[in-house]
Amino acid sequence: MVRTWLVILGVLATAAPVAAGGNGFKAQVVGGTVSSLAAKTDVRLDLTGSGELALRGGKAELLVPYLKVNTLEYGQNVSRRYAEAILISPFFILSKTRKHYVTLGYVDAFGAQQVVVFRVNKGEVRAILAGLEARTGRRVEYQDEEARKAGR
Repeated sequence: MVRTWLVILGVLATAAPVAAGGNGFKAQVVGGTVSSLAAKTDVRLDLTGSGELALRGGKAELLVPYLKVNTLEYGQNVSRRYAEAILISPFFILSKTRKHYVTLGYVDAFGAQQVVVFRVNKGEVRAILAGLEARTGRRVEYQDEEARKAGR
């Protein structure tokens, strides 16, 4: 029953950006083994394809068949806002900033294991994770309990 609802939410979440006039979710590649996507490349994560995930940014495009995905991982990086505390107000030292990362592992057309790590916006994390789980049939692995809370 829960799995059915997860699939329904994933399909709705992936359809929402298209209905709103967008073509996917904004993300930034931060690393991985794919040479066509350099680090710090801004991409659009398009989950609307029936058979493959599309990462499009600049001149580069990466298409990953959902059936070839074998790893989904979500984690956060939490740090203090030191720059804002120095430049704006010392009260910023009391607040934290969180960056959200999704790791996607898959087997490419040559049978080699590939990995792409990308940073996503806070407000889109749940929709992206639900969409990826629904499309790939894989469960997301969470790096820690804080990531589990944010991803659910």
